[in-house]
Amino acid sequence: MTMKTRFFTLLLGIMGWWACKSDHTSGVREIRSSGPNSELIRNPISADMPLDTNALARIIFDAPEYDFGEVQEGDVVEHTFVFRNEGKVPLSILNARSSCGCTVPDWPKDPIPPGGTGEIKARFNTEGKTNEQKKIIVVTANTYPNEVSVILKGRVKPARH
Repeated sequence: MTMKTRFFTLLLGIMGWWACKSDHTSGVREIRSSGPNSELIRNPISADMPLDTNALARIIFDAPEYDFGEVQEGDVVEHTFVFRNEGKVPLSILNARSSCGCTVPDWPKDPIPPGGTGEIKARFNTEGKTNEQKKIIVVTANTYPNEVSVILKGRVKPARH
């Protein structure tokens, strides 16, 4: 190896090491939202940092999945997912969004105290939806992890014309 090749190899090695050392964002995931409880929601998750999950709210659903069976296209399926806060601080839900515009969730806007219960109501309009359906509702809250999901599923029979 020539002196020039050794120099460039060493230079590339140092640059690679420096690039890895200066990347402070790898492995960090943060929910960025605005709203009345947004500061409570921002909980960075990192393998490099210890996270005290005992200091967070904890959302536990009685039944995180609901099978509505078989319905006719055009029917509206409604279900209430009941949950409780098993954490040591009030549970604040920032958002609940669905995997489809045909499913509309409604969630409590006020914090749920430790030991308290709440409900997320889901309304699925089957118009234009047939066969097997699986609608996921993602709940963003001051919990670890920041997002949990509940599921509505079932079969929609085509309307007879």
